[in-house]
Amino acid sequence: MDRAHGRRCDRLRHTSITRHCQNYPPGSALIEVGNTKVICAATIADHVPSFLKGTGQGWLTAEYSMLPSATRDRVSRERNKLSGRTQEIQRLIGRALRSVVDLNAIGERTITIDCDVIQADGGTRCAAITGALVALVEACDTIYKVGGTFPVTDFVAAISVGLNADGEALLDLNYDEDSTAVVDCNVVMSGRGQFIEIQSTGEGHPFSRRDFDKMIDFAELGIDELISIQKDALGSDLVWRVGRVG
Repeated sequence: MDRAHGRRCDRLRHTSITRHCQNYPPGSALIEVGNTKVICAATIADHVPSFLKGTGQGWLTAEYSMLPSATRDRVSRERNKLSGRTQEIQRLIGRALRSVVDLNAIGERTITIDCDVIQADGGTRCAAITGALVALVEACDTIYKVGGTFPVTDFVAAISVGLNADGEALLDLNYDEDSTAVVDCNVVMSGRGQFIEIQSTGEGHPFSRRDFDKMIDFAELGIDELISIQKDALGSDLVWRVGRVG
């Protein structure tokens, strides 16, 4: 099956990551996945939540937001109360990144990941996780001491997969595809090929184990390609640090 712009069902949208897209945070990256664009920034503060004080362990948390003009119809800013969707997404981003971070190697510091969607065309949570990893590695390099443990232990990326109304599996759905999909699935995986999180829902009807396996096969292909894009963005000066001990 050929999709919009001739893309095959098992192909990603054009994806690029621009490292150090902001001057002030120690780590930042702009990720562009088709028409979806997310700015990811990592900042480091010399304090931890009260439950970690005196333990020598650090913390990582994430925040996610969408500009009012990011979508076709303007969305209101979330000023006083976050929507359930926003809370769910930022918790997902935090869980995904903490799974590949040695919190003891951070020391008593808090890393905050900010993911701001400046243009949305489907897959914003997956793009946020994938771009945030690059920002996180860049930020951790500012506190890493040669001979010690680099805080980021592995790569992590996320991708959407789904089934359309014809029962065909699709990789990396844009908004139009996602809004009409009968099955929607987000997959988060590590660089070692291990699963971190799978969110899968039969939007239109139940789906079979065979359908699920096909989606996961597509997701693995997509994650491999996204991690290659992350490594290209980081360059050899930072890629070798990920997972380094001593």
